[in-house]
Amino acid sequence: MSVALVPPPLSLYVHLPWCVRKCPYCDFNSHEARGAPPFAAYVDALVADLEHDLPLVWGRTVHSVFFGGGTPSLFPPEAIDRFLQAASARLRFAPGCEITLETNPGTAEHGRFELYKAAGVNRLSFGIQSFDDGCLQRLGRIHGSAEAEAAVKLARDAGFDNFNLDLMYALPGQTLAMAEYDLERAFALEPAHISHYQLTLEPNTVFAARPPQDIPDEDNAWDIQERCQALLAQRGYGQYEVSAYARPGRQCKHNLNYWRYGDYLGIGAGAHGKISLGAEQAIARRWKLKHPTAYLAQAGTAAAIGGDERIAPARRPFEYMLNALRLVEGFSLDSFEASTGLGRDAIAAQLAEAMAAGWLERDGDRVRPTELGRRFTNDVVALFLDEDAATDDTGAARLL
Repeated sequence: MSVALVPPPLSLYVHLPWCVRKCPYCDFNSHEARGAPPFAAYVDALVADLEHDLPLVWGRTVHSVFFGGGTPSLFPPEAIDRFLQAASARLRFAPGCEITLETNPGTAEHGRFELYKAAGVNRLSFGIQSFDDGCLQRLGRIHGSAEAEAAVKLARDAGFDNFNLDLMYALPGQTLAMAEYDLERAFALEPAHISHYQLTLEPNTVFAARPPQDIPDEDNAWDIQERCQALLAQRGYGQYEVSAYARPGRQCKHNLNYWRYGDYLGIGAGAHGKISLGAEQAIARRWKLKHPTAYLAQAGTAAAIGGDERIAPARRPFEYMLNALRLVEGFSLDSFEASTGLGRDAIAAQLAEAMAAGWLERDGDRVRPTELGRRFTNDVVALFLDEDAATDDTGAARLL
């Protein structure tokens, strides 16, 4: 049975691809800057890219903006300001629109945070990863723990009270005590949000080709995760997603929209977007050329599009669950129907199997992962993978 597909909330993702140095664990579309990146030309390209994609989202309101990378804080505040002015002139921004800028502590300078705030940025996400200098060195980070703390304090002095700290665990040479210490250092900075996720060796990275020594094994990693989850809860950080913890009311609106299978327009080199087309009752995915040079040359034209596809109905349950089952809140069956255009009968058999295994629980219209289900999220999601779509390169997989 099919139902009406209702376009969900819309976000804007802006990819800024350059960084000072590529981290050995990073599989994002990031490129080491050779000299000063062409900031002005890239903003021009972003605006042209946005204008080209506007027909996909005419009349819709943007609820969040996220500058990801790369290292967005390499871009001077005036470049961020110019883009936001251009974007808000072409799109309707919701009152209180959440605007996040990813920040590397090694690129923080006195005075820049005040100017980012003046440009409209109201949330920061710091890529700290660890407060242990040895761990940071083994991860290839360009900052030390003292720089990390100083950067956060600069942001606080500039008036930012809504910021996230990224921390990784199960790092090379890391013990349980070291992971606990990382969190204690983070708590002292009073972030509104903490992302706490396990180091993984992603394909096509330096770490995948040459794995570092002394990575904690699976049992030790699980011990670290359980202990850190308890510490986060004790300090008032509620877990709302597999690796996301927040003070009450400070969950990341942008990432929540991803996990709720919301829509997002993706602009910039290698950026991916997912848009529900109500008139066509279709879901579209579009992504842009990955390399900055090629993107700069083609932005604003059809040639800048790296791929454009419609998501087959058979693949929508998997894409939806790949996101929604990361959330502690789970999802409502009404939301599943509105977001996918499919009736709940399309997932009835899989839900029954997952509940029988103790992975999901249902309370009326609401379906949630159990504690066991959260530990085996990949197994739960795999139940919803249609065999005919198993070899597809799904956009949802790129959100993990």
